[in-house]
This record gives sequence, structure tokens and C-alpha cells, in this order.
Amino acid sequence: MNIDLLKRLTEAHGIPSREDAIREIVKEELGDLCKISCDRIGNTICYKKGEGGPKLMIAAHMDEIGFIVKFIDGSGFLRLQPMGGWDPAQMASQRVLVHTRDEALAGTLMASKKPKHMLSDAELKSSPSLDDYFVDLGFDAETVKQRVRIGDMVTMNRGFQHTGENFTCKAMDDRSLVFVMIEALRAAKSHKAEVYAVATVQEEVGLRGARACGEALRPDIMIALDVTLANDFPGIPEQDQVTRLGEGVAIKIRDNSLICHPKLVEHFREIAERHGIKYQMEVLPAGGTDAGAVHTIEGGVPSITISLPCRYVHTVNETVNAKDLQATIDLVARYIEEAHEGQYGYA
Repeated sequence: MNIDLLKRLTEAHGIPSREDAIREIVKEELGDLCKISCDRIGNTICYKKGEGGPKLMIAAHMDEIGFIVKFIDGSGFLRLQPMGGWDPAQMASQRVLVHTRDEALAGTLMASKKPKHMLSDAELKSSPSLDDYFVDLGFDAETVKQRVRIGDMVTMNRGFQHTGENFTCKAMDDRSLVFVMIEALRAAKSHKAEVYAVATVQEEVGLRGARACGEALRPDIMIALDVTLANDFPGIPEQDQVTRLGEGVAIKIRDNSLICHPKLVEHFREIAERHGIKYQMEVLPAGGTDAGAVHTIEGGVPSITISLPCRYVHTVNETVNAKDLQATIDLVARYIEEAHEGQYGYA
């Protein structure tokens, strides 16, 4: 497994609409295998020629949750506008990068709260809201206003690490599935399907890139690749764990954005069982993926999401398992090879 590529993808920085660094990695990795183009919203479309089979769209989003600068106060502290779904409890005492025109400035993300030594019992129990947070760049106000513009991108400053049999980093959602998409395209042998592997933009703010690309491509089949919740850690009841790390790739049944096409669900299960690929079934009570934006266009597109279990989603410690990663690559590659055999219509 090309762990260096996974590290490069997850450590790259790109909030919704600012996915340039990830786009360049995708183009570099797939340029020799696919015909690559970019649409006007920023999706990177990697076409791998087939033999006249169905038009298969595979989507994995490039953007990560982050922020933009919305205000610089008189002391030079930055206030933030979130880009994607942040839980304020997961933002405490983090380090960030503020991406200006010329450089990335290191900053500390802190809450407007007195030190613990000065807090009353009641204040100790209160949790900060998103509006309480600010970024300290360590410069005086004049310097900050010279170097930082309203709208500059702010991302978490966290690196990739091995955690036992797992991998941990910011932006595993969804760079680990961009990785899967790249590796599955390489692993797939001959295929009849005309494959359009799309590294999409702006998923975290409403599946916007996938909708634009889906309407342009008009695929016959849509496969979204995304993380899903692996809540297999203390404090979560077994019925709410959704998936578990190390138990294989997840074949989604439903989330809030789509009910996966039942015939696609069965096709993926059959492929996994025939090839001995470890899998688990996923019923996600909330959230959605790029498939949710495509499955209703042009009279309907048979769609499904194939998921990688991930602990601590939408934090700086998103964690995936090495064996699950390989199982996801294997399942997607085998599906590409036989997508043309699927019968997803209704009489």
C-alpha cells in the first residue's frame, strides 16, 4: 500500500472551493492512466476508457472541513467562519495554519475563556460555542492586517501518524477515499465500463461539486466513496456504533441523502463474498454523500455509497484501519471490472 500517497493527500490543505493542492496530487497520480479535465466549479474528472459499457461515475471529495477569516479585530486576533460541520467541543486548543496570498502562517486556535485558575464551578461546566473561538498569530494588529485578508483559508495543523494498525490524520474525510479511488483505478484490470473517476469539490457544504458534475456527465451508475462513522469506542452503545474498525469495507444501505439502490447493494455484496473481501453493512442515521446529489438527476441514477469506517469523524484525529483501506480498494476495483454485468432497471 502506498502510504506515502495517503500521507500526502491527508496532510494537504483544502477547504471547500480551495481544493487546489489536492487537485494537483490527483492529476500527478492519474495523469498517465486517465484523460484528465477540470470543470468550471473545480471537479477533477479522470476518464479511463472502457469498451463501450455503461458510464460509471465514481466520486470522492477533495475538500476538508475548515474555516475562512471573517474578521480581524483591533488587537490582531482573527475570527472565523466555518466551512463545513464543526463541533465546537472538538476545536479546543488546536493549532492552525492561515493560508495567505504568499505563505501559511502558524496560529493557535483558542476560546475566549478565562484560564482554569480563574473559573468558578459554574464556568467550568460551560462549553464554548463556535463564536467564542479566535486565532492568535502572535503579531501586532498592523502586521496581521498587512498579511491576512478577509476570506483567507484556515486549516488545522495536524500531521499524519501510524496509530497501531491504524492511520490518523486530519482530512481522512475524504482524502482516504481519494486515495482509494486512485489505487482502485490502478488495480482494476480490463473493464467494459466507461469510468469517470471524479475528485469532487465542495462536498462538505452541500454536495455541490458532485451535483454539477453529475448533471454534466449524466452517468448510468453512480458510486460515491466516503468515510462513515466507526463509533466503536467507549461511551457508545453497540446499536449506535454504525461500523467497526477492522471489520472491512462498509456497503451502505441508507443515509439522510439517499437510499442506496437495492440491486447495487446486492451486487456489491455478491462481489465481496465471491472474492473473499471482508465487508460490513452500514445504516447511517444522519449525514450524506455525493451520491445523494446525483441519484435523482435526469430521471434517476442507480447509486450507492461504498464507505471506509472512520473513528472520530470531523476532528483532527480521524482514524482508519489499514485492512479496511485495502478491502475498500479491492471491492471498488473488482466492481469496476464487472460493472457492465449489473442489471439495475425495473420492468
